[in-house]
Amino acid sequence: MRRTPRDDKIDCFYNTKTGNVINAPESTTLLGNIGHYAILFAIVKQALTVILLISTLLPLLACASASQSYIEQGDTYFMENKWDEAISEYSKIIDENPNFALAYSKRGQVYAAKEDWNAALSDLNKAIELDPNLVEAYNHRASVYHAQGQWDMAIADLNKVLELDPNLAEAYSSRGLTYASKGQLDLALADLNKAIELNPNLEEAYYNRGLVYTAQSSWDMSIADLSKAIDLDPANFLAYNDRGSAYIYSGKLDLAIADLNKAIQLRPDYAMAYYNRGRAYKEQGQSEKAIADVSKVIEIEPGLTGAKQALAELYTSRGYDYRLAGQNDLAEADLKKAIELEPNLAIAYFNLGSLYNSTEQWESALANLNKAIELQPDNSVMYHNRAYTYLNNDLLEEAIADESKAIELNSNYALAYYNRGIIYYNIGQSDQAVADFNKVIQVSSDPDLTLAAQDRISEIQRIR
Repeated sequence: MRRTPRDDKIDCFYNTKTGNVINAPESTTLLGNIGHYAILFAIVKQALTVILLISTLLPLLACASASQSYIEQGDTYFMENKWDEAISEYSKIIDENPNFALAYSKRGQVYAAKEDWNAALSDLNKAIELDPNLVEAYNHRASVYHAQGQWDMAIADLNKVLELDPNLAEAYSSRGLTYASKGQLDLALADLNKAIELNPNLEEAYYNRGLVYTAQSSWDMSIADLSKAIDLDPANFLAYNDRGSAYIYSGKLDLAIADLNKAIQLRPDYAMAYYNRGRAYKEQGQSEKAIADVSKVIEIEPGLTGAKQALAELYTSRGYDYRLAGQNDLAEADLKKAIELEPNLAIAYFNLGSLYNSTEQWESALANLNKAIELQPDNSVMYHNRAYTYLNNDLLEEAIADESKAIELNSNYALAYYNRGIIYYNIGQSDQAVADFNKVIQVSSDPDLTLAAQDRISEIQRIR
């Protein structure tokens, strides 16, 4: 008996009731590491720069009463984030005494806080020229180099700080963070351990060490250090955010969401906290909340690297879920939204093409699967699903070619062997069909699929 394509549809799972085989299930990419770490780098880098900038307050040099007053007022403005006012106060000192190194150092620190790196370096270089032993100036310049990604220059300045003041815990903490930024985690831990040894209550050292443990995927140790940082500074929204992220990786989603809620409460415009909370909601299957949070990330930081892709992946995932629930219109809308957000997201085209396959919109299916394969030419499942599209358009040679490509990419792809065997059988190439069905029996771990292949071989043998 000749089996028609309708009798053996290639769509999703092997159906034990009908003996039909349909397309391999689509795999959706959730909020992936690439998007996550791209965002993490963009936002946390800024936060860590702030930590470096908030260095220990060093004793003021002896100075005239007026200069002392300007410094005190400038420091007050600095602590209030009133950058221009602080610069004005420190500039008054420089106008009166152009050789006052500390004033240049403090003004350079404010320029750094404004991310005016050239002005900051100019002032800090001048401070060091006037006073080569001014610890504060080296410390602030190291923070500028760190923000610019000039790790070796930052470390050189911090080495100088420790040469001048070997017991300055903050300098060990900052150098440890810089080593971590270079990927030298062992050196980073050594410095951070030393910082904590010198000052067991140095909040930033626990925070920085917690980040190093995060980079090592040592979640329990990361959580412990970040918890200590929070104990020492309950207003540290960064620590709540990063501990929340560690909880996500530990599978403790309720604790993660509680921490991320706190981070957002402390800093409502902190995009990273919304992003991480979106990750947690996604892991809980709360797609609506996840999409809302990642949309908020884009609202806060419209140009943030990876944010649109993360949101597109969420729409893709929800679209896939809608399709499984039979809500095809909602699935189509979400998948189109994903493509609008990220035109190069292969998985969105793939899922949309598979949706059109299931609704027999062959032209649209083929267009989307072609695009998916163009973007991801080494994905065996995509070729397998396009073979189904070709098959239903009576393009049997193209269908065989796609199943063969799927097998070339994955030599143990049992479903591709099975479906190619069905096509060979339907065009009268029984030997090739039997060979494919035997291959299914050899490589398949699915007993139902193996049984179906055995039945096909028996059927061919009966009619020969």
